Amino acid sequence: MFSPRTLIIFLLCGAAVCSVWSLPHARGQRGQQGISKSISEAPSHIEGGTWTLTDNLNTARFLHAVTLLPNGMVLVAGGLDNTFNATESAELYDPASGTWTATGNLNTARYEHTATLLPNGNVLVAGGSESSGNASTSTELYDPISGTWTATGSLNTERTEHTATLLPNGKVLVAAGTDSTFTASATAELYDPVSGTWTATGDLNTARNLHTATLLPNGMVLVAAGADTSQSASESAELYDPTSGTWTVTGDLNTARYGHAATLLPNGMALVAGGFDDNGAASATAELYDPAIGTWSATGSLNTGRSGHTATLLSNGTTVAAGGFDNNGVSSASAELYDTASGSWTVTGSLNNARGRHTATLLSHGMVLAAGGLDFPTINASTELYNTGAPSPSPTPTATPTPSPTQTPTATPRATPRPRPTPHPRPTAP
Repeated sequence: MFSPRTLIIFLLCGAAVCSVWSLPHARGQRGQQGISKSISEAPSHIEGGTWTLTDNLNTARFLHAVTLLPNGMVLVAGGLDNTFNATESAELYDPASGTWTATGNLNTARYEHTATLLPNGNVLVAGGSESSGNASTSTELYDPISGTWTATGSLNTERTEHTATLLPNGKVLVAAGTDSTFTASATAELYDPVSGTWTATGDLNTARNLHTATLLPNGMVLVAAGADTSQSASESAELYDPTSGTWTVTGDLNTARYGHAATLLPNGMALVAGGFDDNGAASATAELYDPAIGTWSATGSLNTGRSGHTATLLSNGTTVAAGGFDNNGVSSASAELYDTASGSWTVTGSLNNARGRHTATLLSHGMVLAAGGLDFPTINASTELYNTGAPSPSPTPTATPTPSPTQTPTATPRATPRPRPTPHPRPTAP
């Protein structure tokens, strides 16, 4: 049995490239760092449909978590750094100055965790994998005013590769994921910001990880696909009802997938795109979930099959998918736009740096900030801004406003330094 402190198994399950490196024990040197709020001239807007580089992160990272704060700044926390060690560092991006500034460190270095903006403006970070490579039960809160993290109640179940969703009642639903034995979980639990504690809620019908969770306009949470207990791609989907605390099976996806991206569209439908299918291929397929009838229907395919990408709803109603990994686990710089009205994807400007398992955040001025990510063997410190500059597409006939803001991370494909068995049917290449 390999020790997670001495070996790193990096699995990108496309053609499933598996490599092993030395991994010294992750170091934890937390410094006392404050928040800099210096404001300078805002970066100029760029030509439409292109990406422009902005300030580099202070710490190169991927498998991190991102949160847009109420003040318009972007908080990035944790992840794996450029030595493939878990980091406790966190930093803030100021869209006005276009710069990153270090802020207080997490109490626990972690990656593949979740980050959720709470109604009181604090950020809840939960679970993930720690420096040892084991799944964590620890959670902590970031206070944007003081720039510091404080521990809060522990999860009842250790988990990584899970999802977190802010519910309309202010509680946070954490669902599924894997434990330290790489076993997919069906458990779910709720965080109460008032008491700072976690309470178990109903179990999912299907254990899964690397799935997506989408808060629908009716207040239900749609969990879709992921890798099941055999670590094969699943086509199953289910709905969580916050009122009853139970999960109900809904229509299956047309394509089994994991490591895909999900986006709530202005018409109330959920768009799922890409991911690895059960043959280990990066899929170009996309499909729509209709909450009114509980079924999925195929929509236009991506121009490029991808997994570990991001999908961000823009202010003009289109969705930009960026980066990710192809069938060979190679990072991509390509990006494309989904038009809800036509149901088709159009190629747009490419990223300046190929990246997968990065983060993408829609900023208050309408640009998208892409940060970090993997372009093996490079862990990116680079960040860049996308500006579509295009006119708004034709409105969809049944536009429905998006529910209250939620920082639900996009689930992305497996890229883990934790030793784990090679899942069937995803063969590993030497």
